[in-house]
Amino acid sequence: MTHRFHPLFGRELEFVKRRRNYGDDLVYVYGVDGRLLPLPAAWTDAVPADPFVEAAAGRAPFRAEDLLELADRVAWLASQTAREDTALVKQITPGLSP
Repeated sequence: MTHRFHPLFGRELEFVKRRRNYGDDLVYVYGVDGRLLPLPAAWTDAVPADPFVEAAAGRAPFRAEDLLELADRVAWLASQTAREDTALVKQITPGLSP
């Protein structure tokens, strides 16, 4: 496991297979508990190391591309929560118009 923030970072796991599932590049390994575990191939040594990560040598824990993706996901989750909250208010107070 090469993803530095994964709990299994640095552990060697038994490789089973690599395949694409719905566009995601995954590797399947046996976890520490013996169960089959799918992991993004990029989190393992099945994919060559990212040149940025190699050059940063631990000085920059996050890539700008990853932070932008994280920001997009957080914004999406926030919008989903806002929609759910609005729907809940409408259920509690059905006569209330927005």
